[in-house]
Amino acid sequence: MIELLLPSEVCTVERRDDVAAPLFAEEERAISNARAKRRLEFTTVRACARQALARLGHPPMPIVPGESGSPDWPATVVGSMTHCDGYRAAAVAHRWDVISVGIDAEPSCPLPDGVVDIITVAVERRQLQTLTFNFPNLHWGRVLFSAKESVYKTWFPMTRQPLGFQDAVVEIDPETSRFQAHILRHTGSSPRLLEGSWLVEDGLILTAIAHVV
Repeated sequence: MIELLLPSEVCTVERRDDVAAPLFAEEERAISNARAKRRLEFTTVRACARQALARLGHPPMPIVPGESGSPDWPATVVGSMTHCDGYRAAAVAHRWDVISVGIDAEPSCPLPDGVVDIITVAVERRQLQTLTFNFPNLHWGRVLFSAKESVYKTWFPMTRQPLGFQDAVVEIDPETSRFQAHILRHTGSSPRLLEGSWLVEDGLILTAIAHVV
C-alpha cells in the first residue's frame, strides 16, 4: 500500500507479519536490551529495508539507529522505516533521485486523550474540527499525527536539527489525499514546505513524503 503514496524512484517493501531474520552484530548490540515485541519489530522492518535496498543494487548490510534514532543508510541512499501493530515497511531511493523520504504507519483509531493538544497549533485544531464535522468516519487527529511523523523523518536527515510537533503546520486535503507541511523552524537552506500523501485502508493510516528538487 505504501508504494501508492510515493514516486516510482522510491523502492518500498511492506509486511503484515513478522519474520525471524538474522541481524548483523551492530544491530544485535543496538537491540540487546529490547523486549521480544520490540525485537520482532526491529528485525522485520530491517528485513524489509534490506529487501528494498537490494532492489537498488545494494548487498545486505547493517542498518543501525543513528542520531536521534534515524537509520544510518548507505552514503548514496535516502530512506525511512515505520512500524505499528500488524504492519512494517521501508522505503529507500538513490540520493540523485530523491533528497529525502519519510513514511509513517498508524492504526486507524483515535489518538489517546490529550495528544491532539500536544501536537497541534490552534489553526490545526480548527482544521481537525472542520474535517471531523465533514468526514466523521475518519480519525483526523491520527492522520495529522502520522503526517507530522513523516515530516520529521523527512526533515531530520536533511538538516540534522530537531523539529517539534508544533514546528510544522500541516494542512490536510480530504479531496486529494494530499497534505502540506509549512515549516515554522527554518534553518539555512532547509525547505519551508514539504508535501506528502496519505491513505486510510485496511485498518491503517499511512503517510509518506518524497522530497525532490
